[in-house]
Amino acid sequence: MSQTLPPSTPAMVNQKASTVKTKSNWLVRKYGKRILKQNIPLYIMFVPVIAFFLIFKYYPMTGLVIAFKKYSFIKGIWGSPWAAFDNFKMIFQTKQIFSIIWNTLKLSGLSIIIGFPLPIVLALLLNEVRKMAFKRVVQTLVYLPHFLNWVIVGGIVVTVFSQSTGTLSHVIERIFGETYPFLYKEGSWIAIYLGAGVWKEAGWNAIIYLAALTSIDQSLYEASSIDGANKWQQTTRITLPAIMPTIIIMLILKIGHLMELGFDQVFVLQNNAVLEVSEVISTFMYKIGIQQANFSLATAMGLFESLVGLILVLAANRIARRFGQGLW
Repeated sequence: MSQTLPPSTPAMVNQKASTVKTKSNWLVRKYGKRILKQNIPLYIMFVPVIAFFLIFKYYPMTGLVIAFKKYSFIKGIWGSPWAAFDNFKMIFQTKQIFSIIWNTLKLSGLSIIIGFPLPIVLALLLNEVRKMAFKRVVQTLVYLPHFLNWVIVGGIVVTVFSQSTGTLSHVIERIFGETYPFLYKEGSWIAIYLGAGVWKEAGWNAIIYLAALTSIDQSLYEASSIDGANKWQQTTRITLPAIMPTIIIMLILKIGHLMELGFDQVFVLQNNAVLEVSEVISTFMYKIGIQQANFSLATAMGLFESLVGLILVLAANRIARRFGQGLW
């Protein structure tokens, strides 16, 4: 005869669950301590990194309080009187502030539209090169501009496009009889600004995509070639979908810096003739913060810029998550 088991009461089930939970907690504590002891050297190596971020990244953020104060050198940060939101009101009461914000968004947006896809294309082209010697030479040539300071790049741009002494101006003068002021016309200045940024950073940004391309299983290409797929089909059906998570992450990070246009690039190429399109938030902060010593107003502008960047990152990440991607 088959022996029937006694029915389990809720009290017995709860007791068994409590016993299992107690044992699991004991195992976690036991093996957690063992893992902690084994990784102590790694934690010690990580201490300088934590100290660096605490000292040079997080502690200076306490200075953001200047944005809400009428800062004085004599009284210091904490001794200066509070100004509440007066600095932010003053920012938006400035006549040219909306033009400055529009210039920042326009130049950043164009940099993303034009400059973001080119490193991907460059990485795809380099990935198809089979002669390693030629590939190394090309990689070195496209990586090299990244290590040049923007002051040097600005000098190169002036040497090429200057109206009086520029190399291109001499060629145009011989052909058409007169020079063209590339750096003093708004349209050509924007084109030069975008081109200089692409020339300097495209090769360096392509490294990330080249690293992502190395993780693709080569058997997928072999199987697709057997099925009759050409290079374009392999790129659109295999390569791009495989590196799409990397592309999405890089795009989200780029969007986060939409308001944070680099100061160096704009400043070295800027001149009075194109201020209508080249005056951006970073140069405006420099002029009112350093040249006019209005640190409270400059800090308020920087805080506003950072908040907008945070909102853009959150929005871009939320949109990306709807397509199965996202930074977090």
